[in-house]
Amino acid sequence: QVQLVESGGRLVEAGGSLRLSCAVSGRTFINWFMGWFRQAPGKEREFVAATSRSGSNIYYGNSVKGRFTISVDKEKNTVYLQMNSLKPEDAAVYHCAAATYASGLIDLTPNYWGQGTQVTVSS
Repeated sequence: QVQLVESGGRLVEAGGSLRLSCAVSGRTFINWFMGWFRQAPGKEREFVAATSRSGSNIYYGNSVKGRFTISVDKEKNTVYLQMNSLKPEDAAVYHCAAATYASGLIDLTPNYWGQGTQVTVSS
């Protein structure tokens, strides 16, 4: 059974930093893409970031480019999202996801996703 379990979400002040983690179990997603999307109350889901398992192909949503960094620890089967210069509009539930192609993450149609971790940003 595939499980993606996110952690690291909490309350942070605007301008601060946070690192989210996603522990993947149940299989090794060789040649898959891993990533994050987010959803705030009353808003549609938004693509945040995606990476190939090798890290050679990385994509970011326009609203987080230059501030967020996605990475993969293959040995730990864990995906990270380093978030810097956080803004109140970054507040949302962040979900980890996996897809066979990057488009599955960018288009918000992943094969697997987790329950999410809450990020709150105070102004």
